[in-house]
Amino acid sequence: MKLSIIDGSNYFKGLLLLIRKDRKIVPAEIILMKRIGKTLGFEAEFCDNAIQEILDNRFIVDAPPEFSTEDLAVKFIKDGLALAHSDGDIHPEEEEWLRSVAEKNGIDPEVFSREREAAARGTKFPGRLEVDDMTVVYS
Repeated sequence: MKLSIIDGSNYFKGLLLLIRKDRKIVPAEIILMKRIGKTLGFEAEFCDNAIQEILDNRFIVDAPPEFSTEDLAVKFIKDGLALAHSDGDIHPEEEEWLRSVAEKNGIDPEVFSREREAAARGTKFPGRLEVDDMTVVYS
């Protein structure tokens, strides 16, 4: 799937906002965020800095991202749930924030519930993410 620069940036920023919801960032989240950033074409140093600073950065607006398509928003929800589950438990604030992303993007609550259940049944550290099939197009 090809993404615009805006969608790619919103994807990465949205997942950064997600990992700060429980006020702790665990090693599995760092590994996944670096992988996601690299896949989306962000420089490693930028990703490292963004991850390190997200807990204390008060200047980032904590609004759920809006994507250009519902399909992309569903992929974001799937990756967000996998990321939230990577520390062994989906924190209530992480789940609530992902629900707000679903709502903002017009995703049926039943779709969210099914994806949440699938994430809970999955492995703690996903081998494959939705973002793995994405490319940001710079045009």
